[in-house]
Amino acid sequence: MKISRVDAGGLAGCVGELAALLADAVADDASIGFRAKTGPAELAAWWTALEPDLAGGRLLLWAARSGGRIDGTVQLRLDGTPSRAHRAEVAKLVVHRRARGRGLARALLSTAEDAAAVLGRTLLLLDVETASPAERLYRRQGWTEYGVLPDATAGPAGDLRSTSYYYKDLQVRGSQR
Repeated sequence: MKISRVDAGGLAGCVGELAALLADAVADDASIGFRAKTGPAELAAWWTALEPDLAGGRLLLWAARSGGRIDGTVQLRLDGTPSRAHRAEVAKLVVHRRARGRGLARALLSTAEDAAAVLGRTLLLLDVETASPAERLYRRQGWTEYGVLPDATAGPAGDLRSTSYYYKDLQVRGSQR
């Protein structure tokens, strides 16, 4: 497995694979912002729309490849306002079903955390479907829950689901890694 950063120039070359990765997550009932009937073109358009943020440095994106195909991805969204320059958001940590159980999610999360630290970001935030397998990962990796919002989002079938909110203070991360 190789995790590499995807920049604005490289995004177009992997949009199809990234769209297929989201489609797999939605088919597995993951609550990641898309409905079950979302087609490949719409998923590809979502990824393509990220290009300005990648080009502007407001978003960092990584893809994990194994056997020549993308098996996972993660994003780090950087807030550019002066009062939030110490923060970033981890988003769209997705691992294909074929690649689960091998530590890929943990490796992707560590990649985003390490990049945030290098950039001087000391506080990371994320949200996740309550009681999902991903929530267990974040807890094991030292993230702290700070709230739950009932019925905050809809799953792929349109059913309402609660969202848990987490933070990680990177100033104390050495003892949690």
